[in-house]
Amino acid sequence: MTAHAAHAVVRFGLGPRPGEIAAASADPRGWVFAQIGRTNIPAALETMPATRVRQAMIAQARAQGGNAAVERLHRQEWRAAYLRDAGLRTRAMIESDAPFRERWVAFWSNHFSVSAIRPRVAGLAGPYEREAIRPHAWGSFADLLSAAIRHPAMLIYLDQAGSVGPNSPAGQRRNAGLNENLARELLELHTLGVDGGYDQSDVRELAKILTGHSLGNREEGVEGEFFFRNRMHEPGAKTLLGVRIREAGPDEAIQALRLLAFHPATARHVARKLARHFVSDAPSEICVEALARTFRDTRGDLSEMARAVVNLEDSWETPRGKIRAPNDLVVAAMRAVTGDAGYAGEPERLLAALATLGQAPFAAPSPAGWPDTARDWIGPEGAMRRAEWALALAERVAAFRHPQAVFAETLDPIASPATREAVRRAPSAADGLALLFASPEFQRR
Repeated sequence: MTAHAAHAVVRFGLGPRPGEIAAASADPRGWVFAQIGRTNIPAALETMPATRVRQAMIAQARAQGGNAAVERLHRQEWRAAYLRDAGLRTRAMIESDAPFRERWVAFWSNHFSVSAIRPRVAGLAGPYEREAIRPHAWGSFADLLSAAIRHPAMLIYLDQAGSVGPNSPAGQRRNAGLNENLARELLELHTLGVDGGYDQSDVRELAKILTGHSLGNREEGVEGEFFFRNRMHEPGAKTLLGVRIREAGPDEAIQALRLLAFHPATARHVARKLARHFVSDAPSEICVEALARTFRDTRGDLSEMARAVVNLEDSWETPRGKIRAPNDLVVAAMRAVTGDAGYAGEPERLLAALATLGQAPFAAPSPAGWPDTARDWIGPEGAMRRAEWALALAERVAAFRHPQAVFAETLDPIASPATREAVRRAPSAADGLALLFASPEFQRR
């Protein structure tokens, strides 16, 4: 049962903290189920400013110094804000007593990815996850979809805020055009999937439906927040996936998003992504169909989807079938060693480690988010970086965490004889910890 508990903590959580495997040992599935529906904000995130505060900074800079001042703010203050937000998010994951919740939130944040690679998004990525993703992660997929699509971070990241209907009043008066970025990613990445049965005409029709989804200004009383501008909205009826949507201003998008949220192709696309994340890089069709059926039967109830993922037999019969991505690896190591001794380094050091390993928080290389298979993370260079990082961390924490103590709280129930003997016979505490962090059992979940 202890090995079963270790599997639950590793696969569904973020790696065991001291005492966590023992706490899950009586009822491993129950340990996971108890976290479903927990919506409280982690203490580490309570100090993160809201989107409206960050957007007010932009408005103030523009009023005082025009576009040049805004560009300076993006390069300086927002870069610093991003680093603070990323540090707070990483700290929340390390400290969490509800790690399945944090993994679930991170999954959906990556599914609806925005990236701080774009300077205009850097100061909004953290608030986006907290405001659009976290409150809806246990609710309906339709509500989560709507919250993500309407958040300023997404509207800016995919250039939706400036999209203008060619036949709208604004489009008739100035040289502005339709932007299809959000519509395309909404279909390909967020809902139906690349093989979901849509074509370019659907992309363009959805782009027309989304015109008017923009950002407000001070006069409108919603500085930098979501605001629907009717004068930018393309007039007339549209046809999406063969369904005629009458002209209805902002209600057109509501109809379109619900059509997409409840579509069978969306159920299958979401099911496959969840199975790939929690079960294996190549999940069985039986596994995918079970999750897709739950999605269809519950109308995208994400709490029920979470329970379905945990109840999959494949989730328990293939232990440690996934390579830990860099964020998972760093967080798992810090959860293992932090105990009462505090962090092994400042947040900047943790973020530097994540950047070196190739997965800086809120900085996916494209709207597709971070990849989720072993081939994306493990190659000769990646393996070398992991080994170097394991040794560097071990040398920093060896003074206050003995390898045998960390081993007992993390790998003892699941370690191979070879790993057990290597850690036991290590010539120094630092060597023992480095071998532990670099072991196949610790590198996988």
